[in-house]
Amino acid sequence: MRSRLLPDLYAFEPLCLAASRRGICRNVSPITRVGIIGAGNVAARHADVLSGFPDVTIAGIADTDPHRAEALASRHDATAYGGHADLLSAGGLDAVYVCVPPFAHGNPEHDVLSCNLPIFVEKPLSLDLQTAEIIASEIERRSLPSAVGHHWRYLDIVEQARDLLAERPVRLALGHWLDKVPPVAWWLNPSMSGGQIVEQAVHVLDLARVLVGEVTMVHAVPADNKIDGEVDRATAAVLRFADGAAGLLATSCLLTQKHRVGLEVCAEGLALELSETRLLVDGQRVIEDDGLAKTRVDREFINAVQGKDADVRVPYGEALRTHRLALALARSAAEGRPVTLDE
Repeated sequence: MRSRLLPDLYAFEPLCLAASRRGICRNVSPITRVGIIGAGNVAARHADVLSGFPDVTIAGIADTDPHRAEALASRHDATAYGGHADLLSAGGLDAVYVCVPPFAHGNPEHDVLSCNLPIFVEKPLSLDLQTAEIIASEIERRSLPSAVGHHWRYLDIVEQARDLLAERPVRLALGHWLDKVPPVAWWLNPSMSGGQIVEQAVHVLDLARVLVGEVTMVHAVPADNKIDGEVDRATAAVLRFADGAAGLLATSCLLTQKHRVGLEVCAEGLALELSETRLLVDGQRVIEDDGLAKTRVDREFINAVQGKDADVRVPYGEALRTHRLALALARSAAEGRPVTLDE
């Protein structure tokens, strides 16, 4: 798929130039001023968390729907903008969150980076690989702090699972995302959402990379109940991990409510089952998560922006590896063949 970025990586460099010359593109205040691109549910969640930090203020919120931007901005005493270019041109920002649908990624990140601003991007990174690779390269070139919203990495139970698995490599991984169709108009269109694996199950794939390791081969098979022009409603996939572990992934959006979302792993003498809220050990002992992952992912990014010691567990380049895996599964399902990944 063709990159959604403009061909000239620096075409929008003037966007922040005037603000930079006025000395307002970065703020030296002890309060970190954050701009948010997108005003949907995920953006609102981040805004709520960020507004709870005493050293952060929401400076502006941009959305192509000005009414939605105004509604969220009014909740946080922020300025609303009808587009991200206006938000960036206003200057005075220390960091930007990009919380847009999958099809809208590319130009917002490009323009944020042209302002030399730290960037937080919500998953999935894009619909294609080239767009994400260009963004990753530019972040690295500019040596900017970055983070991606894989907040499952900050679950307290993930750390406990890693401790339990110490010296016991995982030999089998079973991932699930069995759910309903999300209530957004674009989600069933694969050219806008990327499909369920890319848009939702990428969380499970990211967790599998943490607990099991890198994947070298995938073979995904969609169910034969697809409506023309819509995403696959059910998919089963086999995964081969670099250290020899075997994996399975099952996804479905046929249901009326979230049924099962998470990852099971089996090691010598140990079975763990993780969801976003709990860890089940050997089918008997339940460990509840502390519920702070969505706060930690924002706090650590802000710490990085402020130049403090920061535990950013998924910078953009790391998220790119998970994105590459999700796209490989989507391609395997579309082409009806196994896809090999670089180790």
